[in-house]
Amino acid sequence: MKLTYDIHEKPKFGQNLVFALQQLLAIIAATLLVPTLVNGGNGGALYMDPPAALFGAGVGTLCYILITRRKSPVFLGSSFAFISPLIGACAYGFGGIVLGSLIAGLVYAIISVIMMFVGTAWVNKLLPPVIIGPTVALIGLSLCGSAVNNINNTAVGDYNLFAILTGLVTFVATIIAAVKGSKMMKLIPFIIGIGAGYVFASLLTVIGMLADVPSMQLVNYSALTTMDSIIHVPQFTIVEAIKEGFSGINGASIVSLIGLFAPVGFVVLAEHIGDHKNLSTIIDRDLITDPGLDKTVMGDGVGTIVGSVLGGCPNTTYGECVGCVAITGNASIYTICTTAIMAMVLSFFNPFVQFVNTIPVCVIGGICIALYGFIAVSGLKMIQKVDLNDNRYLLVVASILVPGIGGLTLNLGPITLTNIATALIIGIVVNAILSIGEKKNAKE
Repeated sequence: MKLTYDIHEKPKFGQNLVFALQQLLAIIAATLLVPTLVNGGNGGALYMDPPAALFGAGVGTLCYILITRRKSPVFLGSSFAFISPLIGACAYGFGGIVLGSLIAGLVYAIISVIMMFVGTAWVNKLLPPVIIGPTVALIGLSLCGSAVNNINNTAVGDYNLFAILTGLVTFVATIIAAVKGSKMMKLIPFIIGIGAGYVFASLLTVIGMLADVPSMQLVNYSALTTMDSIIHVPQFTIVEAIKEGFSGINGASIVSLIGLFAPVGFVVLAEHIGDHKNLSTIIDRDLITDPGLDKTVMGDGVGTIVGSVLGGCPNTTYGECVGCVAITGNASIYTICTTAIMAMVLSFFNPFVQFVNTIPVCVIGGICIALYGFIAVSGLKMIQKVDLNDNRYLLVVASILVPGIGGLTLNLGPITLTNIATALIIGIVVNAILSIGEKKNAKE
């Protein structure tokens, strides 16, 4: 696709701040949600501080950009795949969270070192377009349920028609700005969409309060009215671990933490490759070869370690960021760097964090229709050159989409393979089986 700003092109300072804010708004809800869900899984115990996770994501992203030599414009945010391991690690206190996250990052580092010796040519052989295309599509499609739950308002409460209407207003405002807007509007469609949705939700809220209709009161301003300070120092995980001590860490707990975190690190690798393959098609550069998959994996690993030590949450490349780059045509690495710095600074600014908490989930859902939809369509575009009239390729694609969309997971003792990882493995196996004898037949 034609980019408005290529990787190393630098937008004007003021415009870049707006572009960075848009990227931040695209990723912030999920980044703050992961620590909230971990705390909820522990019965409300406050082991994870959302602002600290935001700060850690910013630092982790800067590490990633440095290691990938400023060639991969993507933001690292809190990974949902590690929610269950993090809940388990809380049993060992803050020290368990730090150690578990270090294990996850080391898995990436080890894989990266192996790639340095064996190369990355095997990736294209193992993951040709017939496999990586439907896998990328699956990443977007598997998130559709989250977007719909947000629009329905079922993510936080009961089904709500007013929430659906607000979500659709947000979505329509976003796509109008992205397609019909001026050049500047096309670069900030998500800010326009969120702004339109928030204003519409606020109007409904005021009417609902006056008419005493609870279902219309979509915006909860209590987070803003109960603030006790402007500046909030995040609860950094490593600081809390040092205060608490590491007395709960012993040989048995280390083995348990390895069992919790290491397998997930391998599973998330599939999503990492899928995101970078997708981003490669958007920016028209093969990130698997330059800067190289070994660099992107190492960057992800170091970003996870640094981000986790500070914010508790292992990080991963965000599809929301990839979608934002694709829709806006802004792949500037300067925008991603500014987004990371902005995340770090604003994590100390209590009004901003609390304002984000007032944005209704239905507004986020409206934005996600565009973001997740674009990821799914990007995967489908990768299959365009695949001959689906050939039953072999048709069945390989089917073997990935059906188990993945259906939600097939594999529970192997302490290891749980997500639907995406399971579908990818099935696709690789099916493709290998159907490829047996292919070269021999081609020669004949």
